[in-house]
Amino acid sequence: MALLTPEDLEDLLNKLNANNDIIKGATGKDISQICEEVYSTKPGNQKVGIVPITAGNGIIGNFSASLLAITEYFGLEGFITEHPDMTGYYEAVAGGADIILMADDHIFIAHNLSNGKIATNHICTGVIYSEIASRYKHADSKDVLVIGLGRVGYAGASHLVKKGFNVYACDPNTEFMNRAIEELGVNAFDIEKPRKFSMVFEATPNANTISEGMIAERCLVSTPGIPCALPDDLDEKYDIDLVMEPLVIGVAAMLYSIF
Repeated sequence: MALLTPEDLEDLLNKLNANNDIIKGATGKDISQICEEVYSTKPGNQKVGIVPITAGNGIIGNFSASLLAITEYFGLEGFITEHPDMTGYYEAVAGGADIILMADDHIFIAHNLSNGKIATNHICTGVIYSEIASRYKHADSKDVLVIGLGRVGYAGASHLVKKGFNVYACDPNTEFMNRAIEELGVNAFDIEKPRKFSMVFEATPNANTISEGMIAERCLVSTPGIPCALPDDLDEKYDIDLVMEPLVIGVAAMLYSIF
């Protein structure tokens, strides 16, 4: 979670509502409905314990409070432990938590203590953002572009391949690119031979990774990346449904995946 800042986490639920309107308009379903269909689960009466972790760069301001707000938004009871780390974990279990949420600089997990399911943010974020892209009701084909093949991008590309989409991908890291070609069978996107896509899943930590040659005049760009991958001038020039939100959508997918 090292890339998130307290400023990224401001006004999260309003950002979610704005993105939910875009998602519903572009796919016909809101984020809860999509999560239910992807994971075949619904929220129950689970209690969520949120454990702050001090390792690495330490606790991100607003992070635990944001997780609590997300938990309550989806109708669950939650609480933040008074102490961090192992003492906090003990507090969460002793306090009756069914689900534990905790993150350090390397991994963010949700663990359901009742059924043993465990989820990571990077996989769930990749799956749900690529799923949103794949549901674009104005898509002109089954071709989808994946930009970035790190942990989130690879998970999303894998999900799209399993769903039968024609996945084109690009990443400046040749190791990542070759791995995706060999393991997933994705097509390498040739920047020298641009083609336009109506569905784009972007998963990099860089701004302006999307160029004019990549996007159709009407398209859906689905990205958890911060900062925004879509240059302002392209957003204004084309009819683009942009789904971009820093935390809630990925956490929703984590929770639904372990219900």
